[in-house]
Amino acid sequence: MNPYPGWQYNEMKQVGTDYADIREVQAYDSRMQKLRDIKEETEKILNSINLTRNQTVLEFGTGTGEFAIEAAQHCSKIYATDVSVQMLEFAQRKAAMRGIKNIEFHNAGFLTYEHAGEPLDAVVSQLALHHLPDFWKMIALRRIHGMLKEGGKLYLRDTVYSFDVDNYMGFFNNWIEGVRQAAGDELADDAETAIRDEYTTPGWIMEELLKKTGFHIDEAEYSEGFMAVYVCTNS
Repeated sequence: MNPYPGWQYNEMKQVGTDYADIREVQAYDSRMQKLRDIKEETEKILNSINLTRNQTVLEFGTGTGEFAIEAAQHCSKIYATDVSVQMLEFAQRKAAMRGIKNIEFHNAGFLTYEHAGEPLDAVVSQLALHHLPDFWKMIALRRIHGMLKEGGKLYLRDTVYSFDVDNYMGFFNNWIEGVRQAAGDELADDAETAIRDEYTTPGWIMEELLKKTGFHIDEAEYSEGFMAVYVCTNS
């Protein structure tokens, strides 16, 4: 039985790539390597949140667990969530193979995860929040704020639009073609689906959402017209 009201946004539904398909999960890491430097991203996050051995971290959208597994070696405990059961099972097997035992996995998302432990030192999310419409982003950020210690850190990396909207057609066409050249037709199709069916937010709205939900923005970095990183403090 669904414990949530029927009017709540269903964050468990998937748009685009079907990560209930184990073949898609198994191919995820190799696909991402064509577009991202996961090791460099992870190091940047760990430095930005100043993670120490006695701290606890929650990751929303853990995927195949690469960040959680690395971060678990630098702190006391990681809570790792994802809306895909298959992704979580893959991440759990990967963690076990690497001898990592201080990750607690949860099949949940921003709107459904219920934190039962002590307030967190940091929350990390990469390329997940854009799956929520803006109102539900605000609810998600309010929930994150309530889970963090005072002075706790939020590291948010997501698709956020910062390009000149007067040329949106040219920008989107160039973006999709750039993905096609770098990583092939399948990921280009995923980019097209993301533009059409997902909920990427303009940067000025995202900054207001963060401020309205109680965060101080320590750093805001925009790149490529569609990517942003925010490092925030729970104030």
